[in-house]
Amino acid sequence: MAIRPGPLTEWPWERMGNFKYLVMAPVAVHGAHRVMTKGWGDIDVAYALILPSLVLRMIHNQIWISVSRHQTARSKHRIVDRGVEFEQVDRERGWDDQIIFNGLLFYVGYLLLPSVRRFPLWRTDGAAATALLHAGPVEFLYYWFHRALHHHFLYSRYHSHHHASIVTEPITSVIHPFGEHIVYFTLFAIPLLSTVYMGNGSALVFVLYIVYIDFMNNMGHCNFELVPKWVFQVFPPLKYLMYTPSFHSLHHTQFRTNYSLFMPFYDYIYNTMDKSSDELYESSLKGTEETPDLVHLTHMTNLQSAYHLRIGFASIASKPSDNSEWYMWTLWPLAWLSMVVAWVYGSSAFVVERIKLKKMTMQTWVVPRYNFQYGLAWDRESINDLIEKAILDADIRGVKVLSLGLLNQEKQLNGNGELFRQKYPKLGVRIVDGSGLATVVVLKSIPSDANQVFLHTGTSKIARAIAMTLCGRGIQVIVKQKKEYDMLKSQMPDNKASYLKCSSNDIIKIWIVENIDEKDQRMAPKGTVFIPISQFPPKKVRKDCTYLSTPAMKIPETMQNIHSCENWLPRRVMSAWHIAGILHVLEGWSSHECGDDIMDVEKAWSAAIRHGFVPLTKA
Repeated sequence: MAIRPGPLTEWPWERMGNFKYLVMAPVAVHGAHRVMTKGWGDIDVAYALILPSLVLRMIHNQIWISVSRHQTARSKHRIVDRGVEFEQVDRERGWDDQIIFNGLLFYVGYLLLPSVRRFPLWRTDGAAATALLHAGPVEFLYYWFHRALHHHFLYSRYHSHHHASIVTEPITSVIHPFGEHIVYFTLFAIPLLSTVYMGNGSALVFVLYIVYIDFMNNMGHCNFELVPKWVFQVFPPLKYLMYTPSFHSLHHTQFRTNYSLFMPFYDYIYNTMDKSSDELYESSLKGTEETPDLVHLTHMTNLQSAYHLRIGFASIASKPSDNSEWYMWTLWPLAWLSMVVAWVYGSSAFVVERIKLKKMTMQTWVVPRYNFQYGLAWDRESINDLIEKAILDADIRGVKVLSLGLLNQEKQLNGNGELFRQKYPKLGVRIVDGSGLATVVVLKSIPSDANQVFLHTGTSKIARAIAMTLCGRGIQVIVKQKKEYDMLKSQMPDNKASYLKCSSNDIIKIWIVENIDEKDQRMAPKGTVFIPISQFPPKKVRKDCTYLSTPAMKIPETMQNIHSCENWLPRRVMSAWHIAGILHVLEGWSSHECGDDIMDVEKAWSAAIRHGFVPLTKA
């Protein structure tokens, strides 16, 4: 929203939410009626392109979003080294409004201009006229309108909404108040309407002109330089006819320079080109190699997680993955396709995220495999190969710590990472499974007045550590299975083992759980508090019980570039396993934490609190 919103700030369908696409229903109904009454032969080229072109524009823009976020996370050609936050993602989630608006206006134009219905597919003279009219009137009028928008009166009421994004993404290009877009469409309509009245318009020229506008808008708002230097060396005048991402980024950081739309020659003519434009282009193109201090290695979970990734759909990734939108079912074909592509062609982990905390940089890498694949015995070797490849890649690059997230540390898979420590004893990168911090986060979640807990977890490393600590504190730990009881008791000294009990009759309201099914949940008494110890939350089937979060903590305010949720966790909350890797870097701990090794829990907790991480619950 602008600083002081003026008239025509909101879009007419803003209150419709995701149902805003219904405003295009008249176009679809009209087309369906024509087909049903007169047959497909009544549908001309111009009408046939209206709805498909809108869908293609959305796909085009989404490709730019995904590529840009991926490159910004991994590329050395980053322009502005600052983060994008949730506030910006929320502000820019309406990037498709202008596509809907254009579609409606094209439909109205189709109804009002009968000559459009006789458009040929292509006319070269019309294409030349469109190019000249864009370079002339459109660029000229846009330049001066843009300068007017930076006058304090219009800036505070309209254009400040766009400039709230200092670090731009491709979709930033179309985030403007409704009133601004009316002017922009009027400007872009000049070449199109001119060719209509001159009689040399064509359907393909209309489409290609819109594609050109989208392409240049998206490209110019990327936060990494991608225009190669040889382009300007081969054709030097292109410098005045095509801007670059670094050129336009200066407009968002300096505000009073580089006003041009796509062709910078008006900035040269009126002396508003930023003097550092060429220098920033050269430095961004050269780039600076960066080695992250930490790599968090995770993987995809269910099929929907493909577009919940940070490089997927921005607005979806900014919400917990268990908050599914109603329209998500329409994306199942895309989800299945991405799964097949990842399975067949996913030969290595890929970068999805870059985060900064003080002077520390970290990346998140994703193994291109899903939860169900980790359960396939015949696929475990290939998954371990992918994890091993990521570890060795991180080691070669000089990464200090690699934390294993989700099932990448599964005991049945690689022994909590021990497989790689044994195979490569001289590893420089430290492998961290985060079990120490996960354990203490669970312990701190238990009410301080508790004297009994029910352990429904099996005998994992974290479960053993929790049972040992609680028994050491004089808290009775009850397990149901005799096999689990014997295993836990065999690892405890007698003074602690006396607090361990095997029973199925005690009524206890604090359950520490892992992979608990619906049947076992229904056995818990009313008012039970379920405290998960696994990285995956249990399915909530009891409304009369309380479910705590999986082990996680709120992150410090100083952590930058956080604009997506970590799986099912709320905004600005990070899993304990991820945080553990960060602490290993910040504290300079030189040991691995994998296999049966576990970090001292109180040491891990004090380090987390000292560095600004905040518990989700207070015992």
